[in-house]
Amino acid sequence: MKRISYFFVHLQEMEHIRQHIKEQVAALPHSPGVYQFIDRNGVIIYVGKAKDLRKRVSSYFVENRDHSAKVIVLVRQIVDIRHIVVDTEQDALLLENSLIKSLQPRYNILLKDDKTYPWIVIRREPFPRVQSTRQLVRDGSQYFGPYGSISTQRSVLEFIRDVMPLRTCKLNLTPENIRRGKFSVCLQYHLGNCNAPCIGLESEEEYAASIALVQSTLKGDLRPVRKWLEEEMMTAARELKFEVAERYKQRLRALEEYQSRSVIVSSKIVDTDVFSLLKDDDVVYCNFLSIRHGSIVAVQTIRLKPGVEDSDEDILSRAIQHIASDLSGGLAREVIVPLIPSAAILFDGVTFTTPKRGEKADLLEFSMRSARIYRAERLKNLEIKNPERHTSRLMQAMQRELRLDREPRHIECFDNSNLQGTNPVASCVVFRDGKPSRKEYRHFNIKSVEGPDDFASMREIVYRRYSRLLAEGAELPDLIIVDGGKGQLSSAYGILQELGIAERVPIVGLAKRLEEVFYPHDPEPYYLSRMGEPLKVICHIRDEAHRFGITFHRHKRTKAFIESELSNIPGIGDKSLTALLRKFRTVAAVRNATIEELKEVVGDSRARAIKSYFGDNEE
Repeated sequence: MKRISYFFVHLQEMEHIRQHIKEQVAALPHSPGVYQFIDRNGVIIYVGKAKDLRKRVSSYFVENRDHSAKVIVLVRQIVDIRHIVVDTEQDALLLENSLIKSLQPRYNILLKDDKTYPWIVIRREPFPRVQSTRQLVRDGSQYFGPYGSISTQRSVLEFIRDVMPLRTCKLNLTPENIRRGKFSVCLQYHLGNCNAPCIGLESEEEYAASIALVQSTLKGDLRPVRKWLEEEMMTAARELKFEVAERYKQRLRALEEYQSRSVIVSSKIVDTDVFSLLKDDDVVYCNFLSIRHGSIVAVQTIRLKPGVEDSDEDILSRAIQHIASDLSGGLAREVIVPLIPSAAILFDGVTFTTPKRGEKADLLEFSMRSARIYRAERLKNLEIKNPERHTSRLMQAMQRELRLDREPRHIECFDNSNLQGTNPVASCVVFRDGKPSRKEYRHFNIKSVEGPDDFASMREIVYRRYSRLLAEGAELPDLIIVDGGKGQLSSAYGILQELGIAERVPIVGLAKRLEEVFYPHDPEPYYLSRMGEPLKVICHIRDEAHRFGITFHRHKRTKAFIESELSNIPGIGDKSLTALLRKFRTVAAVRNATIEELKEVVGDSRARAIKSYFGDNEE
């Protein structure tokens, strides 16, 4: 019995893990990044990179005959998944490389420490050389990269050497040696690849101008080299060297596709830790990055419940203390933070830095973005399990953003539509819990307004809508949205006052700029957050009101045209017109119908009248 009981407990545990993994995969973004597989002991057993995290990770959990035995065994041991989102596929490759070296996961091909990233270095020496290297030596030289592949690095070097006449020799070109005439020109000079600074044919100032172009190119600023290339192309074109000009153009196009910098690996930042804070309503997220030897080797995000009177400085101190307690080597000597923690004095030998620009600021932003992604995906994961949680959070956000006294679970939005004053119509769309309730959408033909008067049209449809709801004792909305500025809002609000419900139902007007919202009695617009979900919902509501109103208006114009065209036919009255529209729908279909088809609808004499009207005397 004990064995059977253990067997069922094991099955339940396995099912729980499968469900957990399924939910985690569903919450992954379609973004480049690095994923980590965790076993039941909390050990990272595999690190991988992906151009699309969700597609790549999900491929492990579908049956595939191409899966090797090693992959099958790996998948059976996975109980948790972590991931880190980065900007580019190259960043994913670099981060994967760093994590494999530092974590040494069991199921990865282990990378030896003597195999590192390729860089481009501008040597600190007279007439500097531009070279490839894998070793970062702190001798004052400038390092650019790292590069995701040696082929990319070589293509950049080839570009530089093709367009910049730089030396490649190992000669010690000190002013003294050049003045003494110790050197003579080599083959590179005769090939046009070098201007022979070794014998004084190129000054240090002229050579430095070429190095400046190389530096700007490697930093990603193509403007100086673009200008230089354009001048070279024009010169080649004037000399009728069109192939040379085309080569310059192709090289520049290839260079523009290259990204020279990566925040994942840096030649300037050696050993540093980074902490960032992201505050939510009742929880704070703290992200931690560990940079060792210029590479990110660890990423972690934790959640904290702040106390009633905890300041941001106090929360950051608690987060650093919690994470530092788990670090075998302790904190780095420099820690990058968004603000100085209140307990900074407790961390002996640690310098806290709050950068404003540069690579350190980029690292802090990367940490903050990782915290945002963690929060968004955690909420998404919770919402997969409990959809009402998402709805409740969205409604609370809209209540706060729009300054309402209750959640806007029921929203109605009005929009007018007319073309040069013809066929004026209006639409009312209804949203419940942030989603369209299409069965409750309503069209309105404007009856009491002559000409294009949007204000009067708005008064009519709002009055008709809510006088009817009041008469029927139906539910009033939690929020009314009027598509238009202060004029339409004032017209609609006046009707609500007339009906006695202005205090019961809040109303806002949308300006042409989507983030601007007007309130009654307030001449200045209120600006919604462009990054928040409430603005996305409002945009969706407005788009639906436009779409629904324009579709109805287009249908009405088409129907009016058909009716006016067919009404001119002798003997065609309202009854015949309705029958023709129901059968053929368009004037073209009526025109192209055979006399037999027309007879079936309107009889013989009217069918002949229609054919005669359209110039067809078919018998």
